[in-house]
Amino acid sequence: MVVERTLSIIKPDAVARNLIGTIVKVFEDNDIKVQAMLMKKLSQKEAQSFYIEHKERPFYGSLVAYMTSGPVVLMVLEGNNAVERNRKIMGATNPAHAEEGTIRKMYAESLERNSVHGSDSPTSAQREINFFFPNL
Repeated sequence: MVVERTLSIIKPDAVARNLIGTIVKVFEDNDIKVQAMLMKKLSQKEAQSFYIEHKERPFYGSLVAYMTSGPVVLMVLEGNNAVERNRKIMGATNPAHAEEGTIRKMYAESLERNSVHGSDSPTSAQREINFFFPNL
């Protein structure tokens, strides 16, 4: 197994519902450690830059608006195969398709308000970690 780091974001809907500790516990219960954590309200520029790969998609504007609507919790997670395991723990992007016991099945409100973000590959993880935690 390969020890990896990945970025996880607890999104505004989950922060507003006081799910930070609950979600962190899910990761910790699955032997994924929090290596860094920061709560902040993203600026429009930060959200636009972070999600730039989706700029041409129809949901880009609403995604940026949502991600700037309240504070988020940014985390660097570490563990064996952390990227893949985090994706499994989060569940499918659409909570209607997420497996029972996943974060999105348990806590997501909708496709957009799906409570968490996670890097989709080791390459994305490095880019995303560097975006929010450049000195890590």
